[in-house]
Amino acid sequence: MIRPAHALHAKNPLRSAVRALAAVVLSGGLVLPAGASDHRDHERALQAVQAGQVLPLRTVLERLEREHPGQVLEVELEQDHGVWIYEVKLLQAGGQRVKLKLDARTAALLSSKTRPSAPAGQRPWR
Repeated sequence: MIRPAHALHAKNPLRSAVRALAAVVLSGGLVLPAGASDHRDHERALQAVQAGQVLPLRTVLERLEREHPGQVLEVELEQDHGVWIYEVKLLQAGGQRVKLKLDARTAALLSSKTRPSAPAGQRPWR
């Protein structure tokens, strides 16, 4: 999901950098974050991929599709206590929404939350 530059750094600078990295990986293009701290966070995430600490997003999504088919709504890459985690939100058949947390180094499933479909006009994730 590509968001406006002002929304990228609103909550967590690392999360915004990872969203930018995910956009780069998914689109094959280059997205430059708006702020200087965003750029540093983007570089940290990119270095983690290059150093093998994080699997490329394409690899993670290919593995994920086999066990959890659905439309990818959003991907975030976070570092939690030194561990890189991909958070993937999916829309599955019948409108079921799933939020998965994956170890970004191995793509192993860490946690899963399932929600029923959202009523019409309501955002699926809050």
